[in-house]
Amino acid sequence: MPKRNMTEDDPLEDFSARKVELDGLTKVVHVAGHGPAVIVMAEMPGISPHVARFARWVRDAGFTVYMPSLFGRDGAVPNLEEGTEVFRKACVSAEFRAFAANESSPVIVWLRALARLAHGECGGPGAGAIGMCFTGNFALTMMLEPAMLAPVMSQPSLPLNDPAGMHIAPDELRAVRERMERDDLTVMAYRFEGDQFCRAQRFAAYAEALGNRFVARVLPDSAANRDLPPFFKNAVPTPHSVVTAHLIDEAGQPTIAARDEILSLFARRLGSLPG
Repeated sequence: MPKRNMTEDDPLEDFSARKVELDGLTKVVHVAGHGPAVIVMAEMPGISPHVARFARWVRDAGFTVYMPSLFGRDGAVPNLEEGTEVFRKACVSAEFRAFAANESSPVIVWLRALARLAHGECGGPGAGAIGMCFTGNFALTMMLEPAMLAPVMSQPSLPLNDPAGMHIAPDELRAVRERMERDDLTVMAYRFEGDQFCRAQRFAAYAEALGNRFVARVLPDSAANRDLPPFFKNAVPTPHSVVTAHLIDEAGQPTIAARDEILSLFARRLGSLPG
């Protein structure tokens, strides 16, 4: 994949922007690639060039990427003012419950329907999903959709006011655990050691709830990229975005190893076409 300038807005010209209506709710979904379906959910404040880069890596590994527009301006380099406003609106949106520890955000119902649609369109054993930051918890709750086989949580940051909160209703958590046991599945989870938005307490809570079905990876803060877009430079005080803004795109870097492990998980669970 040719390298792009991460400091310029991404036109997303190699994705097809589709309006997808599910359960009476319509959202734009950027679709690209061939092979089994993987849902790539953007971090706050939206589909940045770094998020699009990760989606292209997934596409080039032999998958069809479905990247829903959940907030923000698609393809934009996030600046502080715009990113802060996107964050504020999401926190009060009816689709997200940013401060709920024992509830799931309503938008997850739509995302489960998207996984079902994507699997139907692409075929294969099932679908994968990765959530990041504000959407990081969503991939786990999406496991209530039978088509979902490969969930990844990258720096899951909700609820914002409870470091040990898991942002999933207790009955849903039990159902997810039962399904993972029955189908012999795991969820991969990633965070930086010093992340203030996704702390050790949250991973400990997931580990207690899911046992060995929760597979955690904690990267040292020294592995994080320091050349950041304005929003991250000013609003994110610690290493945070494992496979996007804080990823160092160089061979041998821990963040590249995390990316490759995620791609390998999708390949093992879903199969893939040569990229």
